[in-house]
Amino acid sequence: MRFELFVASRYLRAKRRQAFIGVITGISIAGVAAGVASLIVALAINNGFRQDLQDRLLGSTSHVNLLRIESDGIKDWRPLMDRLSKEPHVVATAPAIYEQVLISRGPRARGAVLKGLMPAYERKVSDLLNTVTIGSAEALEERPTDAVSSSAGEGARATPTEKSPTSLEGVQDRVAAMSPIILGKDMADELGATLGSVVLVTSPQGELTPFGMVPKYNRFRVAGVFNSGFYDYDSSWAFTRLSDAQQLFGLGDLVSVIEFKVDDIYQAGEIAHKLEQAAGKGFMATNWMEQNRALFRALRLERLVTFITIGLIVFVAALNILISLTMMVMEKTRDIAVLMSMGTRKAQVRRVFIAQGMLIGVIGTTIGLVLGYALSWIGGHYHLLSLAPEVYSIDYVPFAPRVMDGVLVALVAIGISLIATVYPSWSAARILPAEALRYE
Repeated sequence: MRFELFVASRYLRAKRRQAFIGVITGISIAGVAAGVASLIVALAINNGFRQDLQDRLLGSTSHVNLLRIESDGIKDWRPLMDRLSKEPHVVATAPAIYEQVLISRGPRARGAVLKGLMPAYERKVSDLLNTVTIGSAEALEERPTDAVSSSAGEGARATPTEKSPTSLEGVQDRVAAMSPIILGKDMADELGATLGSVVLVTSPQGELTPFGMVPKYNRFRVAGVFNSGFYDYDSSWAFTRLSDAQQLFGLGDLVSVIEFKVDDIYQAGEIAHKLEQAAGKGFMATNWMEQNRALFRALRLERLVTFITIGLIVFVAALNILISLTMMVMEKTRDIAVLMSMGTRKAQVRRVFIAQGMLIGVIGTTIGLVLGYALSWIGGHYHLLSLAPEVYSIDYVPFAPRVMDGVLVALVAIGISLIATVYPSWSAARILPAEALRYE
């Protein structure tokens, strides 16, 4: 062990003539530990929110969306989708229709985003259909187009074995024949809808009649309920078949957007630009980073403010280190003078108190790192802190501690502790042995 470190460790362990110095040293270590632990936990929460929101967004939406500018939709979307699916970095494609609707059941109503989709394609670009917890997404599979039966007219002749349209069996048959819809969990709870319930979906894009614009509507059968854990989706999204959405909105064989899944989510902007050029004139591509830019910018700003604010705890602990070392210099004046009279150089004396401050910083930082990562693991594993999902979009506080955050916090804490040793070590090196030992 080096001479300076040996003396510094002995000074920390030695009994004090003034117990107050030992108390301040303990407070310094506790302050550094509290600041480091607080920073680790706060950064873990920030990372948890960012990572959780990013995972939920990327699992619920596509990476890139291609839309038609100044048009009701994309015509000839099948050959276009096939052609763009062969572009570099494109993993999967899917057609979709997005429209705002009103979904009601009895006196209860809720505004929603109705998405018309094809499950076989949708599962390749997002995971929302995999979160159906009640019912099944298989109900959204497109039905084969059947020719009109020639016996339809014969059905008008009632026979004794036919079911009456007002009978229970007749009502059940009519409900089963309705177009299926899958609702978000929170929306279903608000509407009081369960599996098999009938909801009325009204589109604001109505039909022009002699009596004015009349909204279009259709009755749907609830075939499932999904629970993504993301309140924005669970409370305001619904899914139906692409063909049923086209019929409800009167679009014909059009889609409003072609969705893409890419192999590198952080290059989505460049890939979107290339897809826009490959699609040709009149198309516009957006990506998940553009759509959620404000959200992630706010999280980055919150991270910076959190680091600065809680970092003040480490700064206060550094002031305690300065005070305790300054008082230690005053207490050890005679010892320092004896060491210098025996040949210890001024640089060595400075390094003794620098090492002492570093020991306080390292001990406090180590305790803080262990405590911070332990609290983050417990909070993330057991979901101890619950949240209101309608406010925060998720129902618990996520923790995602990172190793690099620990390295950064440790460097900052030890660096501040090192700065706090500058004045006490400089004061110790200025002691004159003859003056200090004159009256001994």
